Amino acid sequence: MGEQQELAGDVFAADCRARIAFEVLANRWDSVVVFVLGEGGPMRPRALLERIGGISPKVLNDALRRLEYNGLVERRRYAQAPPRVDYTLTEAGTALLVPIRAMGSWAARHADTVLASQDRFSTR
Repeated sequence: MGEQQELAGDVFAADCRARIAFEVLANRWDSVVVFVLGEGGPMRPRALLERIGGISPKVLNDALRRLEYNGLVERRRYAQAPPRVDYTLTEAGTALLVPIRAMGSWAARHADTVLASQDRFSTR
């Protein structure tokens, strides 16, 4: 209880650490990449592209770089010809699957409400 109160009060502070999680989860592609790697990592970029619908190679590359920068994925390069690279979740990336799955459950329960509201606003 004390930890929840502390976090609730701190999210308004500019240097609140909880904002890191919101920032990471705010990019939809980052969350999707983490989720897919959690299902079957390590994966090569081509396999990620095939698994994730609607993402371009550039957007995937940007997401992977962001996730690596944030310590959520690890990039492994193999000395082969042609060069081979794959990505896997780090411990922090694996732990992020918990809130991502919770958001998926929320979406399954409330997506119809959100979509209906968007439709009402778009017909105004």
